[in-house]
Amino acid sequence: MAEKNEPLTYKSAGVDIAAGNAAVDRIRFLCQRTHSTRVLGKYGAFAGLFRLDFPEKLFARNYKEPVLIACTDGVGTKIKIASAMKKYDTVGIDCVAMNVNDLIVQGGEPLFFLDYLALHKIDPEITVQMLKGISDGCMEAGCSLLGGETAEMPDLYAPGEFDMAGFAVGVVEHHKILDGSDIDIGDSIIGLASNGIHSNGYALVRRIVEKTGNNLADFIPELTCPLGEELLRPTRLYARPIQKLLAKYKVKRIVKGMAHITGGGLAGNVPRMLPKGFTARLKRDSWTVPPIFQWLQNSGPVDLEEMYNVFNMGIGFVLIVRPAFTKPIMTHLRTLGEKPYFLGKVRKGKGGCDEPTLEWS
Repeated sequence: MAEKNEPLTYKSAGVDIAAGNAAVDRIRFLCQRTHSTRVLGKYGAFAGLFRLDFPEKLFARNYKEPVLIACTDGVGTKIKIASAMKKYDTVGIDCVAMNVNDLIVQGGEPLFFLDYLALHKIDPEITVQMLKGISDGCMEAGCSLLGGETAEMPDLYAPGEFDMAGFAVGVVEHHKILDGSDIDIGDSIIGLASNGIHSNGYALVRRIVEKTGNNLADFIPELTCPLGEELLRPTRLYARPIQKLLAKYKVKRIVKGMAHITGGGLAGNVPRMLPKGFTARLKRDSWTVPPIFQWLQNSGPVDLEEMYNVFNMGIGFVLIVRPAFTKPIMTHLRTLGEKPYFLGKVRKGKGGCDEPTLEWS
């Protein structure tokens, strides 16, 4: 026990500045490898600087009427799975994906990302793992990791606990904003395969795992892998294929609306891009539902409707496109490494209902 008159230090109060500085030094490369020439200033500055346009002739990109897009999100209680497995290099990808997938819905280009980590205690090894995941996600999304904050708060977080959130900024030309206003009856609805659960519904997932008595290391035959490995599959990033798809059709506006399928599933997110008075009519047997969802439903048990109201059920991103371009768009998405499914059509809402809805057929 410290003597009554012994001088207090920040470290004795639970915060180790030296460990924080060591972590910052070790993540320098993880940040800088995501940078393009649009990033200005030195590493470790009080704020990051990002140039909107490329000055080089080869990559010149001069916006005429740029509109900035910004969003923020976290990983949720999926981080408890990462903590239990002591595997921290995938939830950073989730953090980037949850933000960037939201950002691209309106047709924007992701520019940069900032992270926020809150921990019981800074362990440079673990912190580097977390930042590596964030850096990997930024590399895959094509955006710069411009900066972030790592907060050591032993009074708020128990040993081994942490939280992770992020902030993304992008840009879109004003006339290219996708707001769903020109969606019409007969437009096609295309879904892109998810990578499993992604980062929503983990409060229910953890409750199911607890009820089954399974350990995260248990091999689950239906999943063909250990349970923890399946639960930590990172959220799929759709930024590059969507950017390439939009770039292919620079003149014709063939993509009319998009939705990132997060909390609330298809029913909660697809109607968000529809104009009033319209419904999205989807066929439930039009795509392959990954085995993890069947395992969760049976193990709960969980009602089918509840499953569709909580999870993405195998569809992580949805596009509404002009009918005549359905097949070529799906073909192009396959060449970009995606698994597209034709889910259904846009229809007029029933009974004079004004609010956008989703129906199953």
